[in-house]
Amino acid sequence: MAVGKVLPVLDGKLTKMSFRVPTVDVSVVDLTVRLEKKAAYEQIKAPIKQVFNFWDSFREESEGKLKGILGYIEEDGVSTDFIGDSRSRIFDAKAGIALNDNFVKLVSWYDNEWGYRYKLLLA
Repeated sequence: MAVGKVLPVLDGKLTKMSFRVPTVDVSVVDLTVRLEKKAAYEQIKAPIKQVFNFWDSFREESEGKLKGILGYIEEDGVSTDFIGDSRSRIFDAKAGIALNDNFVKLVSWYDNEWGYRYKLLLA
């Protein structure tokens, strides 16, 4: 899996599943994570928001290759809201949930067609 190549500490610890649903274009990642240490969902969202908002503000100021990488939303979103969004991943804070103190679901969106073409243009 590609994540294991990028983050070797996770190699062999992730499984994946992909299925097609009738959406116009946008894809969603629904990641369930088992935590080593207990944490509330708010504690997990805070650093994600900080990192994603940094990249989002960087996007506004930058014309370089890192432009348009990550996004963060706290309002309700559906797949069609992200059509034409060039960011590689938009974290959906409202869609995630803590299943218990050691399991969380994290959700993020991306326009798999537009985002890919956009990245090719930047290359």
